[in-house]
Amino acid sequence: MRHPSGQAHMNDQQFDRIAALAYSESGIRLVREKKLMVQSRLRHRLRALSIDTFSIYADHVTSTQGIDERRYMISALTTNVSQFFREAQHFDMLCDALLPTFRERIRTGQRIRIWSAGCSNGQEPYSVAMHLLSLEPSLADADFRILATDIDPNVIAFAQQGKYAPAQLKGVPKSHLHGFTMAHPDDGGDRVMSERLKTVVSFRELNLFDDWPMQFPFDAIFCRNVVIYFDQPTQERLWPRFSTRIRPGGLLFLGHSERIAEPGAHGFRSCGPTAYTKTAPSHFNSR
Repeated sequence: MRHPSGQAHMNDQQFDRIAALAYSESGIRLVREKKLMVQSRLRHRLRALSIDTFSIYADHVTSTQGIDERRYMISALTTNVSQFFREAQHFDMLCDALLPTFRERIRTGQRIRIWSAGCSNGQEPYSVAMHLLSLEPSLADADFRILATDIDPNVIAFAQQGKYAPAQLKGVPKSHLHGFTMAHPDDGGDRVMSERLKTVVSFRELNLFDDWPMQFPFDAIFCRNVVIYFDQPTQERLWPRFSTRIRPGGLLFLGHSERIAEPGAHGFRSCGPTAYTKTAPSHFNSR
């Protein structure tokens, strides 16, 4: 008997196939205790594709014809929870450690680059931009850019619009609301990030386990509340890749419950709560 996709049930074999694909595609580790959650989150994908059963869906998403669907599957399985100025101590550490260097770079016309890896709905990179520009306005006219990436195409599209409801703007200082956002014309209380911020922040879809096209080093990388979804071997593959992309003296910020087990083995030194300084030489030209 065929059931409407909204009532489709997933058995252990179907879960295992989908979990194995999620792991190989994105590094996300799903355990069987999460089967009901996975079933619930993927039912709307079955409806979107007019598929009745998880058996057919598993066949499709693991086939060559289902390559595009894998992006939407990962999007459905990931939790995109963020807020402005989350873990505020990281923004202060960034400025205390690197603003003097940035000011010298501004004077000499050198590149300044920051990466928000796993940027979710965009609150993190916009927070970084607001914090830095409020302390050093001349960054707006410098060679300064923030790359914001996420595996989820839906959150990238949302972040590019830069439109946030009042509840999403909690945590943004009033001075920043007036200086870096504008009221949206729909008069619903929503606000839009200013063009000054949108010029600085660039959003791109990127899977952290694919090739990284960036051919320059970063001064800081924020990868917060992302690796918590990865198992230890997957995390250990990621640390050296980050290390090669950070300038010596640059910073890596993780989420409050994330740690590098042996930072020295990857060219890092702990410099604060879930913050690390790059100590090893960079593989990229310093410019």
